[in-house]
Amino acid sequence: MLWPPTPDTKPVSDAGLERIYAYPDGLTEPWVQVNFVSSADGAATLDGHSEGLSHPADKRIFMLGRDLADVVLVGAGTATTEEYAGVKRGERRRERRQRLGLAEVPPIAVVSARCSLPTDCPLLTDTRVPPIVFTTDAAPHERHTALADAGAEVVVAGDGHVHLPSVLHELGERGLLRVNCEGGPRLLASMVAADLVDQLCLTVAPVLAGAGAERIVRGAVTEAPRDLALASVLHEDGFLMLRYRRP
Repeated sequence: MLWPPTPDTKPVSDAGLERIYAYPDGLTEPWVQVNFVSSADGAATLDGHSEGLSHPADKRIFMLGRDLADVVLVGAGTATTEEYAGVKRGERRRERRQRLGLAEVPPIAVVSARCSLPTDCPLLTDTRVPPIVFTTDAAPHERHTALADAGAEVVVAGDGHVHLPSVLHELGERGLLRVNCEGGPRLLASMVAADLVDQLCLTVAPVLAGAGAERIVRGAVTEAPRDLALASVLHEDGFLMLRYRRP
């Protein structure tokens, strides 16, 4: 089922999903979409990983987010815990990105205040394009050097904390305007606090995780709530795929 209605027959086709989740036309500055999954009671993970909350339909939308993006943005903790590698090419991705005039695969940009990525992580050893690591002046110099020597592009964007508006400015200067943020909770909290989220794609799993699991935001406090408008709803096997945009 789909809301709002479209001409597509159900289930929604790949072309229909592409229209629903397309980035706005005519972008002149970075536009940030955030992808997250949570349990019905708000947990971001089960047993420390998001995989237990996922579903094939959710994964389809997750992969579409990468297909349509200029860059994937993620926090170092999530990249390490979820064992991120570089974005894979794949025939469907190749066709879609070529048709849309996008690069073969999007780079992954990692926010890491201390340059904490291991130098032997798959993001560095299993990728077609070098990751961009946004860090701070406070990170140990030897960590800067180690990641650069391992193939990452290391960019300083702040003193004690990574300054996210500077991150987006740098991405914009590179022409990477379609930003697909994949978390984790600390990065999302900081993005919300800085009012940098343009769209939230949230999958709600039909699971009660109970107390103890962290929420999809953790860390930086937001001074005032950020209003969103419901843009679309999909569901399959009890999983809700919700899309919210700035009003």
